[in-house]
Amino acid sequence: MHVLFPEHRQRTSDPDQRREYSHYLARQMGPMIHALMLMATLAYGVAVIASMLIRSSPVPLLLRLTLLLPLLLVAMAARHVWRPRVLSGLALLCVLLLEIGINLNSIGRLPGQPWVMPGLLLPVASSVIWLGRWDFAIAMALCALGPLPMLLLGAASSVQIFQYLVYMAIAISLSTVLRAFMARTLFEQFRLERQLREQASTDGLTGLLLRNRFLELGRLALGDICRQQKPACMLYLDADHFKQLNDDHGHAAGDAALVALAAVLRSQTRSGDLIGRIGGEEFALLLPGIDQPQADQRGEKLRLAVRAILRPDGPLTVSIGIAECRDADETIEALLARADQAMRQAKRDGRDRIVSAAQPCIT
Repeated sequence: MHVLFPEHRQRTSDPDQRREYSHYLARQMGPMIHALMLMATLAYGVAVIASMLIRSSPVPLLLRLTLLLPLLLVAMAARHVWRPRVLSGLALLCVLLLEIGINLNSIGRLPGQPWVMPGLLLPVASSVIWLGRWDFAIAMALCALGPLPMLLLGAASSVQIFQYLVYMAIAISLSTVLRAFMARTLFEQFRLERQLREQASTDGLTGLLLRNRFLELGRLALGDICRQQKPACMLYLDADHFKQLNDDHGHAAGDAALVALAAVLRSQTRSGDLIGRIGGEEFALLLPGIDQPQADQRGEKLRLAVRAILRPDGPLTVSIGIAECRDADETIEALLARADQAMRQAKRDGRDRIVSAAQPCIT
């Protein structure tokens, strides 16, 4: 597929994006995989009955029909599976069972009977359901090697074997092209949906999380922190005299100051920290694994870094409130509110300073 679409390799080079994309494929393609498995089970049953009406077989009918049960079980299991590797494994198992069934039903084929193999349909029919390159490669190998027992042990001539190899090569080549185009289409859809989610969750000016998204992710992060019994702190920042900056120098100057402030926030945080734009010039940071003294140090370092940003009327300063989460039952909204109150106290105390919030009362 990367030979056909070399740009696809660059777009999926990020491990986190690849992981997210594989789960996206499992969610999107899971219902189709389940439906194709049911259709394959039905088609196998019809093929067995039809072969019984056309000719007799040394393999008992009951034995050939026995494969319907595992095929049906695999199809039903795929309906409730959303993990990509498990879903791919079930799909491969379905192909393997079908190949076994094709061999069983081909035993006793009459000499001179037209050599149209049902196995040739499998590569094309299943080409669009594979979630990754590894399962696609395994599936094509199963499709190519599956009919070999009936070829080698049966009465196939060298011409029929050559015919099979040519037809299978064509079928696998067609399957590769179909899967490549399907993969590109699904990836473009995934990329566009991701962009739309990011646009709905991030601030267009600063690129930081919007309030609702910050609270949503913070709620999940705080739950994990509490389960791991680790500390966490919330920092609430507000740019000082920001209205005066807009009034005296225009909103363009205010926007430039916010962009620069957001850049400083990103440069001063770790990969696991959450940063959000809560209001016009108000920002919040959730710092997992950080206790109060460490948060005070981080806040002071951040305050000094912000002072290096020059406004038209002087350095940009911020008032910072810090609240530590020590109560496992405290919500992200309550923690943010305590940090907000501490920030307001810093404003009242003269701005350009840090104030730590009092701990919540635990009843």
